[in-house]
Amino acid sequence: MPSINRILRNEYDFEYVFEYDLKKQKQYGGPTIYDGGGDLNRRWYVYYSFRNPETGKLERQPPIYADLDNYNTVKERLLRARALCKSVKLILEEGFNPYTPEPDNSILSGQSDKEPVNINSAKKVAEAIDFALAYAKNLHSESSYNDFKSRITRFRDWLVDSKPATAKMNEIESIDAIGFLNDILQRTSPRNRNNTRAALSSLYKILKNNQIVKENIIEGIDILKSSPKKNKTYTKQQEEDILKLMAEKDKHLLLFVKFISINMLRPVEVCRLQKKDIHIIDKILKVRAKNQPVKTKIIPDILLQDIPDLTPFKNTDFIFTPNGVGEWDAKEVNRRNHFGKRFKIIKDELGLGEEYGLYSFRHTYITRIYRELRKELTPFESKSRLMLITGHSTMDALEKYLRDIDAELPDDYSYLIKG
Repeated sequence: MPSINRILRNEYDFEYVFEYDLKKQKQYGGPTIYDGGGDLNRRWYVYYSFRNPETGKLERQPPIYADLDNYNTVKERLLRARALCKSVKLILEEGFNPYTPEPDNSILSGQSDKEPVNINSAKKVAEAIDFALAYAKNLHSESSYNDFKSRITRFRDWLVDSKPATAKMNEIESIDAIGFLNDILQRTSPRNRNNTRAALSSLYKILKNNQIVKENIIEGIDILKSSPKKNKTYTKQQEEDILKLMAEKDKHLLLFVKFISINMLRPVEVCRLQKKDIHIIDKILKVRAKNQPVKTKIIPDILLQDIPDLTPFKNTDFIFTPNGVGEWDAKEVNRRNHFGKRFKIIKDELGLGEEYGLYSFRHTYITRIYRELRKELTPFESKSRLMLITGHSTMDALEKYLRDIDAELPDDYSYLIKG
């Protein structure tokens, strides 16, 4: 029987098998993110190991810091680190070897005087935009992301149809974006065109931060003057007619409107309310708002008495569903549209046009409260009190809002006209 030692002594066979097995071994480990335990004061980086051709062992390579420290929140820094990690992995898969200092290795080794090749800059249009959409999903609320995705998807499809299949995202010029925005303007309105421009600018910010493009080409494109369609405030008679009709035909919608009117919530904020957000004993509610993650507001006694008994329901049950308090597996935008359609039935019966909507109740009650405050207080004192009620984050924002809804009216100036 042949001896295994005798076989191993055959140097040629042994070296052949060794080299063969080494090639089969994975040449690198990672890449991996070091996040300092989530501490933003520590330096984050991506690291990887590579097999030393002399020892055959995986050895840790120098860390890659890139621009991770430029991001000031854990969420943003982690997203950037993941993107960097993915790029490093792609480079390694393409055959990068830190032990072979060739020009192709300049990306990670830094041993070339030439400008490093950035693998992200090679992304084609559809690939780059799909990457940005996935990135943005973690940064936006559901409703704002859906709007962003809709606008950006149209831009992607427009570019794919008008550009060669090989076109890269960093080859797109501002004239291309202008052409797309002009098409939006011709088909819709200046306001929609401006909103699309804002979405494109956000897209390019993501692309630039991830080194897919060198600059935000949208920043140099002008914003067009537009006249946004406003929700009018209701007259006293209109308000009485609407409230009376809702009390007769849709009491659940009436309660929905009271949260807008009395608690000064936006319609979408009312749709977000769950049992866990309503604290009856403390007379407060907590809601995810437009200008802050969680907003706490008091529940005035005039509204508190209309809230049904929530004891039998789960904490995650929504206050407003098609059939009252309960579960509702629907997207936020669909929940908002549901109550908008229910209200349209009411206002159509009263012959009110599209310039009136659920938002009109918020305008109406804020105007009413402000004018009552002005009877005894100065404009500044009135606005300071009103800010606590409306939830506006700054005085400038509140003042702009009051101007938009014509809340401030002059006293009767007849005496100035009489001779």
